[in-house]
Amino acid sequence: TNLFGTSNADFPPGDPGMYQLDVTLRRGQNLAARDRGGTSDPYVKFKLGGKEVFRSKTVHKNLNPVWEEKACILIDNPREPLYIKVFDYDFGLQDDFIGSAFLDLTSLELNRQTDVTLSLKDPHYPDHDLGSIFLSVLLAPGEQREATMQMRKSWKRSSKVTFNYDFLSCRTGNFWHRIYCPSKYVLINLVSVSSNQNHGTFQTQSLRLSDLHRKTQLWRGIVSVTLIEGRELKAMDANGLSDPYVKFRLGHQKYKSKIVPKTLNPQWREQFDFHLYEERGGIIDITVWDKDAGKKDDFIGRCQVDLSTLSKEQTHKLEMPLEEGEGCLVLLVTLTASAAVTISDLSINSLEDQKEREEILKRYSPMMMFHNISDVGFLQVKVIRAEALMAADVTGKDSFSKSDPFCVVELNNDRLLTHTVYRNLNPEWNKIFTFNIKDIHSVLEVTVYDEDRDRSADFLGKVAIPLLSIQNGEQKAYVLKNKQLTGPTKGVIYLEIDVIFNAVKASIRTLMPKEQKYIEEEDRLSKQLLLRNFIRMKHCIMALVTAIYYISSCFDWDSPPRSLAAFLLFLFVVWNFELYMIPLALLLLLAWNYFLIVSGKDNRQHDTVVEDMLEDEEEEDDRDDKDSEKKGFMNRLYAIQEVCVTVQNILDEIASFGERIKNTFNWTVPFLSWLAIVALSVFTVILYFIPLRYIVLVWGINKFTKKIRNPYAIDNNELLDFLSRVPSDVQVMQYHELKQDPTHSPSKRKKNNPA
Repeated sequence: TNLFGTSNADFPPGDPGMYQLDVTLRRGQNLAARDRGGTSDPYVKFKLGGKEVFRSKTVHKNLNPVWEEKACILIDNPREPLYIKVFDYDFGLQDDFIGSAFLDLTSLELNRQTDVTLSLKDPHYPDHDLGSIFLSVLLAPGEQREATMQMRKSWKRSSKVTFNYDFLSCRTGNFWHRIYCPSKYVLINLVSVSSNQNHGTFQTQSLRLSDLHRKTQLWRGIVSVTLIEGRELKAMDANGLSDPYVKFRLGHQKYKSKIVPKTLNPQWREQFDFHLYEERGGIIDITVWDKDAGKKDDFIGRCQVDLSTLSKEQTHKLEMPLEEGEGCLVLLVTLTASAAVTISDLSINSLEDQKEREEILKRYSPMMMFHNISDVGFLQVKVIRAEALMAADVTGKDSFSKSDPFCVVELNNDRLLTHTVYRNLNPEWNKIFTFNIKDIHSVLEVTVYDEDRDRSADFLGKVAIPLLSIQNGEQKAYVLKNKQLTGPTKGVIYLEIDVIFNAVKASIRTLMPKEQKYIEEEDRLSKQLLLRNFIRMKHCIMALVTAIYYISSCFDWDSPPRSLAAFLLFLFVVWNFELYMIPLALLLLLAWNYFLIVSGKDNRQHDTVVEDMLEDEEEEDDRDDKDSEKKGFMNRLYAIQEVCVTVQNILDEIASFGERIKNTFNWTVPFLSWLAIVALSVFTVILYFIPLRYIVLVWGINKFTKKIRNPYAIDNNELLDFLSRVPSDVQVMQYHELKQDPTHSPSKRKKNNPA
């Protein structure tokens, strides 16, 4: 480490209290090359007390990177040095160590900014010159109250949901701010409350702290980004072409576009929505990659969109040249204000306030069917309490079992958290969450976790509730399920949910592309998942084969009455066939199945094979979690794994497609079945009264003039968009509500139905 003079800062010999360290990571110089091309993809980590308190962005293919990122770190012991480590990022592999250095905080002068140059060293090779890191640092005294005020729970959802309670991240201007709150001070605060006050006051304290976190969960607007195309991108493959895709990042929100194979001028036509948390905007990081099967993807270029420079409530067409590469991206960016979500206590209820309730009902009345099509409805979720939760923590001499539960409420990409109720297996949250509904076919997910201060939160249970299955104004006890939603786990959660929506808007939105979720996890090879998808596809194929055998048996006159009826029907249909009879036949099938359901003769059977496959998959996931830190043989055979994952996903898509068609006619989701009846009725009338040639002519004119009328229109298939809302058999199984244990009888409370 480079020490730079002596300090005149007078640190107390005892507990020095809180200090704030502002560190600006400027740049690196002459860093060591760790890649075969003679370059590196460096990023920097700051560690304090063995914990990572800051991680910079990755600068690709550069030995003299410029970061200009700022970290605001709250520390309780300035005699503990700041550990700085530099790594080379390697996609899919273990990152290479470049070098490290220590910053002695006692050598800093209080309230004075100092420029620091640190020489990187490797303890195993102390004589090697690994480059230098340039910093600007400012150490100033801080207040413990400020540390408490800045503490927040932020969470990142990945393949295993991880919660970190020590960091606060936001972006201002061109700087990243990350605040580190030592767990020691959080612990002291909680211990003092629990030892000097009763349990009720302790819970009040946790509620008060949670109110301070509330603002960090709510967003102030929505950024809609439409990725149109790329122009003259850099060729990365031997054939002079590339297989480009794009990654977007705004804070913790991430999206990934589809891959367009073998082109330097890709056309994407994809739309992504981000939540905007800062009034001054933020910066969207955009990187372009070339997909390479079996090896690391090639970096093509990067660009950034500074949202603070864009005016709101209008669409901006941007042509963004790629840095560190060639070509440009064409984007459409729209910033809109939003009051889509709120968090409040039970005493503040929008639907119980007569004036607010009338405004909400008016907003989604039939008269407003063509106003703001994307605003489909209103959702209010009351998270009341949970009972008999799983004990995740064992402490004390008597092995007292407890949990520190909190609740995460999710609707698509909207995620909100309750406060934590400490040391309680029967927590009461009494919180109200409201969301704007963009798709009535969305699924509300409520997950309960156990807070762990020093590691990722423990999963306690989860429920998934399709919005169309909700009964308004009913307080209901939901049995918590496991991670895969295939079976029960310990505990129940009491919710009261209200949904108000405009049916016309919901129907129109059904025929539009479905909202994508943030990038959560990479596809991985699973033996049970591959087998499950194969069996599902086999069921679809066997249903088709059975139908073919049935038709063949009519030809063979295995049953003379049936064959005679089929022969007469064949003669009648062929002699009188018109195109409108196709949707009419589908209408009759829907009507027949509806009659069976209403008459109590429904012959739909629960798919136990799918349930068994899901349970086996869950067991495999548990084994994978235990071995997640070990890199085995399969990780080294990346190419084979990718092929198997592709086959696995194709099987899933084929099986899901067949199951969705079946579930449309089986009235699995009545709203969609009724929508299909309306659409088929319209098609039948159109085909009956309008000659086919006119229909084909209108269709062709629409197709040929679509890009002329709207050059940036996003291509979509209304039929496939409709089917994407119909649940597959696996999803039906996951959304199936479990019966509650008789020992937990829910108290149901009926209210006026606001819909």
